[in-house]
Amino acid sequence: MILDVAVQQELFKQPAAASKRAPVDADGLRRALLEFNGHGSATHTAELQTAAGAVPVYTNEFWTAAQRAAHRLHEVSYRACFKPQLPRFFIERLTLPGDLVYDPFLGRGTTAIEAALLGRRVAGCDINPLSQVLCGGRLAPPRLEEVRARLAAIAFAAPADAPAAPPELLTFYHPRTLAQIAALRHHLLAQPQLDPVDRWIQMVAVNRLTGHSPGFFSVYTLPPNQATSVVAQRKINDKRKQTPPLRDVPAIILRKSAQLLQTLTPSERSNLDSAQPRLLCGPSARTPEIGDGSVALVVTSPPFLSIVNYAQDNWLRCWFCGIDAATVPITMASNVTAWQAAMRAVFVELFRLVRRAGFVAFEVGEVKKGTVRLEEAVLPVARDVGFTPVCVQINAQEFTKTANCWGVNNNEGGTNTNRIVVLTRP
Repeated sequence: MILDVAVQQELFKQPAAASKRAPVDADGLRRALLEFNGHGSATHTAELQTAAGAVPVYTNEFWTAAQRAAHRLHEVSYRACFKPQLPRFFIERLTLPGDLVYDPFLGRGTTAIEAALLGRRVAGCDINPLSQVLCGGRLAPPRLEEVRARLAAIAFAAPADAPAAPPELLTFYHPRTLAQIAALRHHLLAQPQLDPVDRWIQMVAVNRLTGHSPGFFSVYTLPPNQATSVVAQRKINDKRKQTPPLRDVPAIILRKSAQLLQTLTPSERSNLDSAQPRLLCGPSARTPEIGDGSVALVVTSPPFLSIVNYAQDNWLRCWFCGIDAATVPITMASNVTAWQAAMRAVFVELFRLVRRAGFVAFEVGEVKKGTVRLEEAVLPVARDVGFTPVCVQINAQEFTKTANCWGVNNNEGGTNTNRIVVLTRP
C-alpha cells in the first residue's frame, strides 16, 4: 500500500518511540562479529589506525556468496548493487519490527525491499528517478492474475497516437518487438499516475529491455544492468552474426512476474502492506520529508568515485520511462577529496535523521584494484559530523560478478569485497 503523500509526511516526521531499543548496542554488535562463524570460518580481526584512534576491523564471510539465495522479489538488476543478505544482516541485528530503515542512495531498492519483507517501515532517496521505478512496484506487488488481466487490456498493437520508437533501436529489437515496446511505453506514459499494476508492469519491462537470454526483449547483448550503445551493439551483432529475434513482450513480462512473485507469502505481503514506504527523488543531503531522530538504521552504498557511469548504463531504461538521463545529477566524483565533500553533506543530514543509539552501515567496497580504501575516507567525515565509529566490517568471499563477462575474475579487478563502515549516533 502506497500512502497519501500528506499521510506519509506526518508519519516520517515522527521521532522513534522512546521505548524502542535495538536488539544489540555497539558493543553487542562487535561481540557478534567477533564470534561469528556462520559459514565455518573464524573472524579475522585487525585495527585501522586513524588520527582519532584505532577502529576495529572484522573480516569473515558474513553472508552467503550463493547466487539467488535471497527472496525472488530481489531479482531485478542494477549496476553495482549489493546482495540482499547485506542489509538483512544489519536489519535483523540492529532493529525491531516497525522500526524505520532508510537508504539515502536507494538504487534498485535492495535495503528497502529487504527491510519491508522483514516487517520494518522503509524510506529511501535517490537523485535518479529510475530508482522509484525499480523499487516502488515491488513494495506494492499485485497478484499475478491482475498482471495477466492488465496485459490483456493493453493495446500492444501500437495505437495510432503512439509515437514511433527511434529506428536505431532496431539494432536491439525485432521490428514487431520494438512496436510492442513502444506501445507499452505509450500506455504507461499516458497515465496521469500509475496504479500498482501498471507500476509493476513498468518495473518488470524496464528489467527485460536488454539481456543475454530469450527471457529478455532484445537480441543477445550485455547483462540487463548495462545497456551498451547502439554502435557497440552493431559490433556485437556483426561479430556474432546475429539479428534481433521476435520476442513476445507481454508473455515475457508475465513469465518474469510469475518468477518474482513465486515465493511471496501472505505474511510477507502483510509486511509489505505495513511498510509505509516513503521514496524520495532528490539530493540525499536534503530530505526534510523525514523527521529528526526518526531513523533506527541506515544501510546504504554510495556512488564509488567515477567507477560506474549510471547515466550511460541506464540510457535505454531512461528512454522507456520518459526520463532525460542527461539531466540527472548523479554524483561522479573523480577523486577522494571531492567524494568526501559530497559524502560530508549526506552525513550531516543522516546525523539529523538517525535516532540516538541508532546505526549507519555505510558500504563502500574498494576501488582501483584495492589501492583506494574508501572506508578510510569515510571515517574522518563521519566523525566530524558527530557519529561514533563502531567498526569496519569486511565481507570477503568468492562470488560471481558482472565483470566475468569481460574476463575479469573474482578478486582481480573491480569491487571484490563489501567494506562496511558501521557507525552509531551517540
